Amino acid sequence: MEPIEINAGTYYLRALRSDDRVDDRPALADGGIADPDYIAQRARQWAEETHYSWAVCEPTTGEMLAEVGLDTGTAEVTGWARSGHDEALATAMSAVRRFAASVLG
Repeated sequence: MEPIEINAGTYYLRALRSDDRVDDRPALADGGIADPDYIAQRARQWAEETHYSWAVCEPTTGEMLAEVGLDTGTAEVTGWARSGHDEALATAMSAVRRFAASVLG
């Protein structure tokens, strides 16, 4: 499956990126994730339909505030937020739970 963007009202959710336009690696490092293959791994998981993940972003700047993941086997929703962005995480987790209910049943 191709990554799906989700509009969560005050935030938007998109696939993790590291390209010439958007680089989520600094935000991931703030979250303690320094694996250079992390973004590619998340893309593979989307393609394999084993785990879906989203960068939770501020809509005007595109800054990544948190990450939410959905295990497609268990429908478990997990996530983490950069310091001071717990509200973004909570909002995104709720949106991903609704997505899971409609897509995974």
